[in-house]
Amino acid sequence: MSAGGPRGPSPAADDHEDVLLVRSIAAGDRQALAELYDRYASILLALALRIIRDRREAEDLLHDVFLEVWRSAKDYDLTRGRVRTWLIIRMRSRALDVIKSARVARRSGDAEVLDRMPADADVAGAPDRQRVRAALAELSAEQRQVLELAYFEGQSCSEISDRIGIPIGTVKSRLAAALGKLRQTLGAASPPGTVRS
Repeated sequence: MSAGGPRGPSPAADDHEDVLLVRSIAAGDRQALAELYDRYASILLALALRIIRDRREAEDLLHDVFLEVWRSAKDYDLTRGRVRTWLIIRMRSRALDVIKSARVARRSGDAEVLDRMPADADVAGAPDRQRVRAALAELSAEQRQVLELAYFEGQSCSEISDRIGIPIGTVKSRLAAALGKLRQTLGAASPPGTVRS
């Protein structure tokens, strides 16, 4: 990988290529699926590992997500977001389902799934990674904590309130402040995923 080499033209060009790949997948092109997999497998696997902390399970989810992409590529709607976001939301949703079903099956949800954003997952091909890390670093520890519990663990505001022992109003205000700061820093819409009260 040569510094400054022509490895990735621009986010917009990448987005356009992603859309073309999804359209090809919808038409039954297995090579397009393989190419999309090569682009995003490491990002999605890292996300699953952050949430469920079990490599085998994360790899199974990765396989499931790409099977789902193969089956539902024709349903992808360009107007509702980037392909990258579409894939990340699918993985996050599946990983959170695993966490929730494990919690119901056996009460082991207090194992601090995420105290902080791990810096070890080196995700090649994630052009926004440094910007996101820098934006997260600007949040206070309290804001980052509620954001991670809401986003990565899918906890509601009341669950976060119970878990860390602060009033629900404080959770909501920290979450709003964190999302506002991220929006301002990244100059984008709020991160995908909704938070329940």
